[in-house]
Amino acid sequence: MAKRALILVEGHTTSGPLYIQAAQRLGLHSITLSADPAHYDYLAAEGTEAIRVDIENFDALIQECSQLRATYDIAGITGFSVADESACVVAAKLCRHFDLPGPNPTSIERCFDKFTQRQLLAEAGIPIPAYRLTANASDVERSAAEIGLPVILKPAEGSGSSGVRLCRDEDELAKHTNYLLGGAHKWRSSPRILVEEFAQGPFYEATTMGNVVITIGSADFGCPPHFVPCKSIFPAPITDEEHERIANVSLSCLRALGLDWGPANIEFRWTNRGPVVMEVNARLPGWTTPQLVQLAYGVDIIYEHIKVIIGDECDLRASHSHTSAARFLVPDSDGILDRIEGTSRAAAVPGVVDVRFYVEPKASIVRKGDYRDMIGHVIAASPDRTRTAAILQRAIDLIDWSITPLPHSSE
Repeated sequence: MAKRALILVEGHTTSGPLYIQAAQRLGLHSITLSADPAHYDYLAAEGTEAIRVDIENFDALIQECSQLRATYDIAGITGFSVADESACVVAAKLCRHFDLPGPNPTSIERCFDKFTQRQLLAEAGIPIPAYRLTANASDVERSAAEIGLPVILKPAEGSGSSGVRLCRDEDELAKHTNYLLGGAHKWRSSPRILVEEFAQGPFYEATTMGNVVITIGSADFGCPPHFVPCKSIFPAPITDEEHERIANVSLSCLRALGLDWGPANIEFRWTNRGPVVMEVNARLPGWTTPQLVQLAYGVDIIYEHIKVIIGDECDLRASHSHTSAARFLVPDSDGILDRIEGTSRAAAVPGVVDVRFYVEPKASIVRKGDYRDMIGHVIAASPDRTRTAAILQRAIDLIDWSITPLPHSSE
């Protein structure tokens, strides 16, 4: 009997190893298809199979999967969010081609186009920030004047807050417009910039599977104008009424976007209008969120997602109710990371689950103003919210690092 295999299109620094490990627990052999497998260090560490293939060449992907079917029973295919989200769309199309369980490729593609996504949400009457689609500097300036400063400028495609900035005045607006259009930002196609109202208020995110809201968490970000995560907590510190409102709007988003299969991650700001949808991602959240959800509720969302992928019934019921939280370590200057101290002491604090740096001493630190600025994290969990916060702070206080500053650009 042929061995059952799970095809992973591209990879992910944090979620990738978790998918491979969860697949192993389900008796699946993981095979990663990537334009550059060497980009993902964990593939060698996990001893998993990887094949180099141009993921933008759909015919080549079909041919590769067809050849694999001669050796393996392909149980499912899924893709990771890369810089342009294309792997998720490609994976959905492959599922459709090989008649495997998967999302509607058109729904995934429309969702990853932030402008199209906003149009569909607005048509459904879902609260979103005011927005305009622009392609040049004069359009940006005119749209910002219509909406009113401050505004958010962001590429209409992308992830991880790359290229996203808060523009508080005309100088910041002109500067970031020049950054996006002047060649520094990499575009897959013609530049398309969203100018959005700055929705102010606490940040929340809902994680869903199918039509089930699994959890609602909250997060904080570093100093404007960038949006670099600095803290995350599950469950979010909200009332039952606020939870219900966010959950109801989340389900409305899924219906409006046709995301009735698989995972989604929906981001909100709670404004004077209540929950306003900032973005809907047709995938599971990355980084520490899967681990935080499992610590808080006992639900392994990656394991359950793979069960959905291969056509098995998933179990999203919580087995306990704890509070989990992460603090992200973010440098305040560019330069050379000279030293890292205190990680062992921090890891030994009771209630600390994980202490991790993503870089080694002597690494060059060049901040980008997005998720790439995070150089590490600390995760803690306990049955009590106040206790979890105290554990996390104690661990953070034990960690120290230094950076020798070097001249750097402001973008």
